Amino acid sequence: MAVAGTHTLEAVELYRFFHAQDDETFALRGVSLSVAPGEMVAVVGPSGSGKSTLLACLAGLDEPDGGHVEVGGERLSRRPEAERSRIRALSVGVLLQSGNLVEHLTVEQNIRAAWALAGRPGKLARPDRALGAVGLADRASARPSTLSGGEAARAGLAVALANDPPILLADEPTGEVDRAAERVVLDLIRARADRGRTVVVVTHSERVAAAADRVVRISDGRVAQ
Repeated sequence: MAVAGTHTLEAVELYRFFHAQDDETFALRGVSLSVAPGEMVAVVGPSGSGKSTLLACLAGLDEPDGGHVEVGGERLSRRPEAERSRIRALSVGVLLQSGNLVEHLTVEQNIRAAWALAGRPGKLARPDRALGAVGLADRASARPSTLSGGEAARAGLAVALANDPPILLADEPTGEVDRAAERVVLDLIRARADRGRTVVVVTHSERVAAAADRVVRISDGRVAQ
């Protein structure tokens, strides 16, 4: 496994389709993407264009029907779920629109759970540092249901970054926050790329896209030319 900060994310000719009775819908139609360390890429496009499906395949949360994904030169696709989970826990931080926080755990316990999944239960040994980095040091004992939208977004980001992953994938990270919270979350994400990490953000926000080094437009499951 390559060291943090040296991971390139590579997607090669990804296809993904879904069946609904006799109908077949293509979510991805031969999408290729390469993102280098130190680069922040924004993936934009209309709803239903395949953006979130692409991110799920990049994270190994979904398997493409064709093509493959490589993380730091290690193949992620077509591997058992246990192996994909191992690679993801060590190398990929994933920030989803929802589901980043386990509801029955406190914010601190969510971070400790992320460490445990990566086989690093003693990592840093200071959840307050991880929470302090996102401005939530005083919310360590809070349950997710008590957090505001902005706090939940930052707590989810703290969990995604708990293991200091070389790759960060974020799906609409500012979709449910006000402008002030959006600025905080965006600055935190931008800082990852500035530290040499590989960052991909799916977004509808013009401000998020403007902060990226490169914008990739998806339309009808394809990269728009």
